[in-house]
Amino acid sequence: MPGNTIGKLFAVTTFGESHGPVMGCVVDGCPPGLDLSAADVQADVDRRRTGTSHFVSQRRETDQVQLLSGVFEGKTTGTPIGILIENTDARPRDYERIKDRFRPGHADYTYQQKYGLRDYRGGGRASARETVMRVAAGAIARKYLAERLGVRIYGYLSRIGSVTLDPVNPAAANDNPFFCPDPARIEELEALMWKIRGAGDSVGARITVIAQGVPPGLGEPVFDRLDADIAHALMGINAVKAVEIGAGTEAVAQRGSEHRDELTPTGFRSNHAGGVLGGISSGQDIVAHVSLKPTSSIQVPGQTIDLEGRPVEIVTTGRHDPCVGLRATPICEAMLAIVLLDHYLRHRAQNADVQSSTPVITRPA
Repeated sequence: MPGNTIGKLFAVTTFGESHGPVMGCVVDGCPPGLDLSAADVQADVDRRRTGTSHFVSQRRETDQVQLLSGVFEGKTTGTPIGILIENTDARPRDYERIKDRFRPGHADYTYQQKYGLRDYRGGGRASARETVMRVAAGAIARKYLAERLGVRIYGYLSRIGSVTLDPVNPAAANDNPFFCPDPARIEELEALMWKIRGAGDSVGARITVIAQGVPPGLGEPVFDRLDADIAHALMGINAVKAVEIGAGTEAVAQRGSEHRDELTPTGFRSNHAGGVLGGISSGQDIVAHVSLKPTSSIQVPGQTIDLEGRPVEIVTTGRHDPCVGLRATPICEAMLAIVLLDHYLRHRAQNADVQSSTPVITRPA
């Protein structure tokens, strides 16, 4: 199975299945000399952990990070960093009753057609459990970007179902189980989730992720455009159905005179481009919006087929998120960090000696 690696100079390869013994990843290309401990990675991993509230999967994994290589005396050595997290609360028995039938909306059918067999235990490699390793790797990228470049990456829930949330206080997103940026809406979200969970159903969500302090010049103008690689990384997250950069689909309704981000000596007048122009970072905030579908594993009976193609009914049992978007914010942040560090290292390799006579501008505060 190819396609388990993302990045060129900062490359992340993950391995493991949802109900296998471990999840793991190898991070190659991290520059040497970065202060790094398991605790640095653990902080981000804990933010996506299951079983932390009534509104996410009740699978209770400890998600203890083990750094196996690439770190000596508290600093990265420049060699591959191996990370391991054990699966301590896997329950494959939850899937015994449906192992011979395909869950609608899941990768069950496509895996069967591609490989001729599949790991039915929670989706195996297709499970969102795999994203724990993306968050672990992303924590390393985030730390380097913050300490060496001053880049700050954060995200929040901007929509769930028909409820749109304004970023009244983005910092508050880390203080509630919804990653909600408006504390006044928490009770409303709790009521919505209890209603959805009570019906045995699920709902979709939208995450907004932002990177501040990104230097201009990252990205390439043709195939390896920064926005294209960001979209590729975010679209590769389980359940994601759409990725928008900056104004995104709203640009359709804008005039050119409105959408273009005019420049002044003191900064840009707007950021409809989301911090990327011609595939290259402009120095403004990188802004992306990620739309996730409703969870397909629900308790509402549905129609499907079995391994022989016969029509059957299915009800998915087990421990599942009524909204996968509730734990997606740390994952989106991690994938953005991985792409940004990869592009920074690529830019440094080719353009470290470049000097521009034009001053760097950003959008005025």
